[in-house]
This record gives sequence, structure tokens and C-alpha cells, in this order.
Amino acid sequence: MARKPAWLEGLMAETFFASCGVHEGWSHKNEKNVFCLTCCVSLCPHCVPFHQSHPLLQVRRYMYQDVVLLSDLENFIDCSYIKPYTLNGAKVIYLNQRAQTSAVSSNVCRHCYKVIQEPFHFCSLSCKVDHLISQYADLSSIILYRLDDDDDGNSERKGSRRKGVPHRAPFY
Repeated sequence: MARKPAWLEGLMAETFFASCGVHEGWSHKNEKNVFCLTCCVSLCPHCVPFHQSHPLLQVRRYMYQDVVLLSDLENFIDCSYIKPYTLNGAKVIYLNQRAQTSAVSSNVCRHCYKVIQEPFHFCSLSCKVDHLISQYADLSSIILYRLDDDDDGNSERKGSRRKGVPHRAPFY
């Protein structure tokens, strides 16, 4: 696999915390902060019930950047060697490159060269993914969640496919 799966590409490219276009007129709680891995779209809390049978990731804000709980993200992708941060007592991972800090250290991110603590190699999920693609052109060793062999985001999931709405005979 020489490219990112659709769900991973979508997760890292998505703009979160914008108003939901479908629920724009609703007074509150219409910010898109959940990502559906099956549909590759961001959702507001009002959209989530329509995707509850799909795998979802909640995105949070930390230091003005998008983060995901490490415990949630590691169900879908190997997060080893990515620097975690603590947010309200939970470990989180930055989705995209983090802002440069003024700290001095001999250890830097292997992709963007921003300063990070030992023994970590990457400052964010995108840095790890982009580094592996540029060095090895392969992500198969870290991807734990696959929709399908072609990863187009629109195909049915292998193994446990749902039939959808049951079609029953009319009552006479």
C-alpha cells in the first residue's frame, strides 16, 4: 500500500470545529468535531446518530490544534513513537504538525524537524505517516483499520456487512 487509506487522508485533511452545513441554523452544538471513518466526513453531534454503526473518532482542541485521544486512535493505526500530550488527564496525539516550540533539544521530529522529547520520533500522526510514505512507500505495518482492499471509503466493509433496512411483506 503506497498511499494513505481514504479514512486516514480524510482525517488529516479535514477542517474540524467549523459549523455543520446541515445544522447551521441550530443555536448550539453544531461544530463538526467527530470523524466517521467509513464515510470519511466530519460530523456535528446532531449528525452522529446517523453514523452510530460506523467507527467514529472524536476530535478535540489542544493548544489551538486538532488532537485525538491516543486510546481511541490506536485502535485504527499504530501510534508508537508519536509524542503524546496530556489533556485533562488523558493522552492525546496531534493530527497534524504541531507549532514549533522554543525549547532546545537534540531530539527532533524525523519528518518536520521540530523539537520533541526523547524517546519519541514524531510530533504528530501526519509526520509519522508522511515519513513512512517518503522513506518506505508503505503503511501496511501501521494501519490497523481497513475498509476494503481498495480503501475508497464507499465500498462495503468485508466480514460484517449490514443489510440495512429490512424489507417486510405488507400486512393483508
